[in-house]
Amino acid sequence: MNITVIGTGYVGLVTGTCLAELGNNVTCVDIDESKIANLKKGVIPIYEPGLEELVLRNYKEGRLHFTIDSKSAIEGAEVVFSAVGTPPDKDHRADLTAVMKVAETFGKHLNGYKVFVNKSTVPVGTSERVRETIKKTNGKHDFDVVDNPEFLREGTAVKDFMNPDRIVVGLRKSSKKARELMEKLYSPLVRAGRPLLFTDIHSAEIIKYASNSFLATKISFINDVANFCELVGADVTEVAKGIGLDDRIGPRFLHAGIGYGGSCFPKDVQAFIQTGKDNGYEFLILEATEEVNQTQKLRIFAKLKEEMGSLEGKKIAMWGLAFKPKTDDMREAPAITTIERLLEEGAEIAAFDPVAAENAKKLFGDKVIYAASPYDAATGADALLIMTEWDEFRAIDLKKIKSRMKGSLVCDGRNVYKPKEMTELGFTYKSIGR
Repeated sequence: MNITVIGTGYVGLVTGTCLAELGNNVTCVDIDESKIANLKKGVIPIYEPGLEELVLRNYKEGRLHFTIDSKSAIEGAEVVFSAVGTPPDKDHRADLTAVMKVAETFGKHLNGYKVFVNKSTVPVGTSERVRETIKKTNGKHDFDVVDNPEFLREGTAVKDFMNPDRIVVGLRKSSKKARELMEKLYSPLVRAGRPLLFTDIHSAEIIKYASNSFLATKISFINDVANFCELVGADVTEVAKGIGLDDRIGPRFLHAGIGYGGSCFPKDVQAFIQTGKDNGYEFLILEATEEVNQTQKLRIFAKLKEEMGSLEGKKIAMWGLAFKPKTDDMREAPAITTIERLLEEGAEIAAFDPVAAENAKKLFGDKVIYAASPYDAATGADALLIMTEWDEFRAIDLKKIKSRMKGSLVCDGRNVYKPKEMTELGFTYKSIGR
C-alpha cells in the first residue's frame, strides 16, 4: 500500500518505519527541513533500540522515503497518518494546533478518496473537528477519518508495533471502505494473531487516555503503599509480589519508585482530567494519581536531606537522567525535579546516563557535571542517587563504588539493590518502601 505519515517525531518515525518493514511504500513528511535532511543521511533524531537499523534498511531498499513536500506525499497515498505532537497547553489540555494544521493540509491536497488516520493522542471529539476541517477545505472528494491510537512504549517501540497487544481502530459504521483499507494495512499483524479491534470513534479516542491513566494509577497506588510500608516496617517488594499474583491484578506496573515521567503518562493523565472537567465530570481517582506522583518525584531528595541536612558544597552523584531505561527522553523525568532542588541547595552534581546526557545539557548546561561512567560520577561523592534503573547499574562493582565515594549514603529511587547486601558492603542504604 502507499502510505504517508505526517510528523517524524517518536510516533511518526516508528510508525512509518515499521509499516515500511511490513512491505508498504511509506513516505514520511515533516516541516523541519534539517530533520528530513538528516534522516536521508541516516541520522536518527531519537534513541530507540532497533529503530536505526530498520530506518537504514528500508530507506536503502526504497520502501521508506523522507520529504518536506506534503502535497505530493498526500496525493500519492491511499492512507495518510497524522502523527504530530499534542503538547499540553497552560491548562493541561492537549494542544491540537498541529493536528488541525495537518487536517487542513490533507483537505487542501485531497485528490480522490483517502483515509485520514489520526495516530496522535487526542481528546474525545477531535476526529469530528478534523472531519469538519477537511470538509471546509475540500468539498469535492470523499474521505474517511479514523482514530488509530498508538500504544508504543519508549525503549520497546519497534517491538510494540510489530507485536502489539491489540490494534484499535475507531471509525463510523458507514465507513466500510476505510475499514477494508485498515484491515488490509494491518493484515500482516492480524495473521500473526494480533487482535484488531474496531470501535466507534469516540471510544477509540478514550481508550488511549484510559489505558495510560490506568497504568499511571497503578504506579501511584504502589508508590502510596510503599510510603506506608516504610512507616510500619514492611517490604513493598513482598507486598507487590503478593498482590500481583492475583491474576485480576497482575504484577506489571507494581514496582515502587520515584514516580512516572516521559512524554505520555503525565501529559495524558492531566489532559484526561481536563477533558473530564470540560464535559462536566471530575476524575477524582486521576487527580489523586497525579498528586501522588508529583510528591513521589521528590521522595529521594527528601531522604537525602533527612540524612545529610545541608547540601551546600556537597558532591552528589546521580545515576540515570532519562525517565526510564532504554530511552534518552527526559520529559517529566524525576531527575529534573531532583536536580533543580539540588542546585537550589548549592550542591555539586555529577551525573551519568548512558544516552540522555545530551538532552540534560539542553536543560541544565554546565550546571551539572556529565560523567563518562558510573564510576567517574561516584568518585569523591558524598552521596549517590539512583534515578533510572539501567541494566548496567545492576552489574556494577559496588565495592569499587564504595572505595571511590567520599561518603557512604546511597538513595536508591528504583530499588535496584538488596538492602542487606548494601549494608554489608558498608553503605548507608535508603530505598523506596523497604
